[in-house]
Amino acid sequence: MAKMVLTWFVATLLFLCEAQGFRKVVRVGNNWELTDPKPEFKEKYFSQIVDHFNYNSMGNGTYLQRYLITDQYWKKGYGPIYFYTGNEGDIWAFALNSGFITELAAKERALVIFAEHRYYGKSLPFGKDSFHIPEVGLLTVEQALADYAVMITELKKDLNAQACPVIVFGGSYGGMLSVYMRLRYPNIVAGALAASAPILSTAGMGDPAQFFRDVTADFENCDPACRDAVKGAFEKLQTLAQQEDYARIQSEFSLCKTPSSAADIHQLNGLLRNAFTLMAMLDYPYSTAFMSSMPPFPVKVACETMLKGDGLMAALKDTVGIVYNSTGKLTCLDIYNLYIECADPTGCGLGFDSLAWDYQACTEIEMCFESNGASDMFPPLPFTQQQREQYCAKRWAVVPRPGWLKTQFWGDALSTASNIIFSNGDLDPWANGGVRQSLSSSLIAIRIPEGAHHLDLRGSNVADPDSVIQARKKESEIISQWVKIERGKHQGREL
Repeated sequence: MAKMVLTWFVATLLFLCEAQGFRKVVRVGNNWELTDPKPEFKEKYFSQIVDHFNYNSMGNGTYLQRYLITDQYWKKGYGPIYFYTGNEGDIWAFALNSGFITELAAKERALVIFAEHRYYGKSLPFGKDSFHIPEVGLLTVEQALADYAVMITELKKDLNAQACPVIVFGGSYGGMLSVYMRLRYPNIVAGALAASAPILSTAGMGDPAQFFRDVTADFENCDPACRDAVKGAFEKLQTLAQQEDYARIQSEFSLCKTPSSAADIHQLNGLLRNAFTLMAMLDYPYSTAFMSSMPPFPVKVACETMLKGDGLMAALKDTVGIVYNSTGKLTCLDIYNLYIECADPTGCGLGFDSLAWDYQACTEIEMCFESNGASDMFPPLPFTQQQREQYCAKRWAVVPRPGWLKTQFWGDALSTASNIIFSNGDLDPWANGGVRQSLSSSLIAIRIPEGAHHLDLRGSNVADPDSVIQARKKESEIISQWVKIERGKHQGREL
């Protein structure tokens, strides 16, 4: 009888919790466990202005900007609006890998919107011609921010949500955009959570060797012998390249085509280095399919693979296979199809999205990162401002403007800003390119010792380290306070 009453009580409690939008509770064996909320996103399109700043170039021309929205948790007309400032990719990829936002929305009764960045995913202003010159010229940070400002303003009006405070969220470049939204449009945005946002390094501030030094540190901290093995494998590759023993290189790495030039070896080195970059960024404590299919703790898996191989180059091939051949179905590696060299030495990805990011890396986003073989475990692959200029002039007929992001968005002179959280994980090679120390009581840096690239934006997982659980708790508390303050301001204006 007592068991029946308890079961009825639990069932009633679960029904009430789920009806209010809280996290679902399921029975696992003899235990009850919370699961992530499953947001019911609706895919919609917003008629967006193509050029916000030049009335003559496009007239009042518009394009269809995709966004995802769910109001299943929202207390209509009252709850806050959580707006994700979409970054360099299909917006669904970010929505499906940012469960913290919907978890928080379920708790705070918020409306959730994920907006796609112009020129990415399906938000192509000129369709298949979007990456032609000069059409690609309207792909700028400023235009993207204006898109978000206009979308927020119009959707608030359409949804009768003028009184609802807006908090922006973003990870990586999306986190940079969240910072910039708070700086540029504080009249629209009450606060920003910028996860793993390298706003300093991408503005040309800092050491060009920092990124690949920090990638190396992830593997060295796992096992110092791992760094030595990777470095040794690259040195053996370099020796074979100097001897022009291209057949051996093709055999060792199971390449689809035999290299035949220094350019091919350069491409191979870039492909190999890129695999380590992705494993360091996505060093999550559980398997993921975000950006690349990864096992739990891919850095640890990589080091174990490097150290158990029969030979260094065979081990290196197996290690990069974690990224490029996770299914084991590839019989050979096509170095030019699996990796595209571009103006971002950390990788632009593939497809149309890679074209958009390459253009941005040739204009406003500065990423002259390079490996040197001394402070890192990779072969020397320099990428200077001069090399960047030469590449961008040839590829896009543009000349980069060093220092423009710093001029536009304040660089490290942020002390007069407010209501921004800068979260960074110590495992993330992008972390030291961002804000690591709190700058004021409302410019708050949160350190996640066991966190990889914007782990805190991901949904709760039983494998989460305590540091990310505590980080999310602090972020939730800060955001809740911002919403209360902003709501009080609005009520004061009404009086």
